[in-house]
Amino acid sequence: MSQFFYVHEVNPQTRLISQAVSILKSGGVIVYPTDSGYALGCMIGDKDAMSRIARIRQIDNDHNFSLMCRDLSELSTYARVDNQAFRILKNNTPGCYTFIFKATKEVPRRLQNEKKRTIGIRVPNNVIALALLEALGEPLMSTSLILPGNDFTESDPEHIRDILEHQVDAILHGGYLGEKPTTVIDMSEGEMVIVREGSGDISPFL
Repeated sequence: MSQFFYVHEVNPQTRLISQAVSILKSGGVIVYPTDSGYALGCMIGDKDAMSRIARIRQIDNDHNFSLMCRDLSELSTYARVDNQAFRILKNNTPGCYTFIFKATKEVPRRLQNEKKRTIGIRVPNNVIALALLEALGEPLMSTSLILPGNDFTESDPEHIRDILEHQVDAILHGGYLGEKPTTVIDMSEGEMVIVREGSGDISPFL
């Protein structure tokens, strides 16, 4: 049975964040809040945890996961970003965007788009998510929590608990979130292509 943490939405309790980090580092899968609904997360190199997430969502292991980052300091480690793209990201993060770039060799092949060798990068505008990433000290492998048969990201942590308490190791209750999908911008080929228009303002990328 998973642990269920009531995390303060403005001042996340350090003790609870530390416990969540310990669970991740022990090979755990967690549910945590972002600025686009709740997400599933695990450590980047944890193949078993990744497979568990794939089973929960009933998706293939080659599904496009994203790297959730605390800020842009980690960007060059995992993505090939030129100066112009970096400036654009700096002006629009944190925010409700997923940016797609060519992946570096630091990104495990199973996390990359099989054909394009790309990776999605997120810097979420959510206090709990940022506190978690800061304490973890590295990006989190992540995917939106969209349950099989549903079209939308889960937003009710109590409902998530009812369904997943025996399938994940921790659920971070960070409030009831609206359905706010990210805007997806593909910058992998040098140009900016809007793949999906979500709640992130697309005007800076037109």
